[in-house]
Amino acid sequence: MTCHNCRIKCVKFGRDRKGNQRFRCCQCYKTYSDRPERLDGTNKGEEEITQIVRLFVEGCSVRSIERITGIHRDTILNVMVIVGDHCERLLENMIHDLPVRDVQCDEIWAYVGCKEKRNANGDPLCGDAYCFIGMERNTKLVLAWHLGRRSGRDAMAFTEKLYGATTGKFQITTDGFPPYFDAIHTALGTRVDYAQLIKVYEGGSDDEHRYSPPRVVEAIAKPMWGDPEPGRICTSHIERQNLTLRMHMRRLTRLTNAFSKKWHNLKAAYAIQFAYYNLCRVHQTLRVAPAMEAGITDHVWELEELLTWR
Repeated sequence: MTCHNCRIKCVKFGRDRKGNQRFRCCQCYKTYSDRPERLDGTNKGEEEITQIVRLFVEGCSVRSIERITGIHRDTILNVMVIVGDHCERLLENMIHDLPVRDVQCDEIWAYVGCKEKRNANGDPLCGDAYCFIGMERNTKLVLAWHLGRRSGRDAMAFTEKLYGATTGKFQITTDGFPPYFDAIHTALGTRVDYAQLIKVYEGGSDDEHRYSPPRVVEAIAKPMWGDPEPGRICTSHIERQNLTLRMHMRRLTRLTNAFSKKWHNLKAAYAIQFAYYNLCRVHQTLRVAPAMEAGITDHVWELEELLTWR
């Protein structure tokens, strides 16, 4: 242990009440404790935090993690929010000005507290919550994401994040959501060759729509501007990413009571999943992590490395 003020080696000075070794500087007499490294804002050790996050990214619910670890659910949620903010800063720091070739965008639906039709008070932090996701088709890297409503304002906020994450000219494909046109035109403009893939679904009964997705009758590729290659107008990869999210985030499972109760909790959950997916999870097709394929990092990160990043 080295004194932060005098920069000289400290000597042992007993132990604190939790059994951690204490040290004292012989010059300024300041004391220090050799405590295990913890994530700022929590009172849990690195091993406990790692175990919580590892269970979470594998699709366990908060109550399941509570039963497995013996840690109270309020503490688990507090850890998740702190780790989520940490992962969001990490992604913003690492993913910017990346050269890309083919980007696909889509939205995934969830809800907070209640579904929109039950949100009688019009609470802006309750009801439907759509996560806009932009992914590079070849590296499978999640470039940008934004949690909000399915509105023009949130589509604009998402495309501005996508602008900061990318550089150069590339092709971008979205679904037929109308606000994408103005948002991409304003934020990305002539940097992109833009096309939409508009899917026509077969009509069905309410029960069929509730328990299974409708069958796609036709997919119409519609160039919007620029010179998009017809063979690359596709959203299959980003839709497969949506399946990965629903399989690994318990709060996105349909027709259960595992939905998010707070907006900030859902946002933190997305941040953790995207950071883990980009840096720690080996993609089955690529055989490396997406961040390695994109050249951001030279190795697959361990979860401990993700949590202790500074």
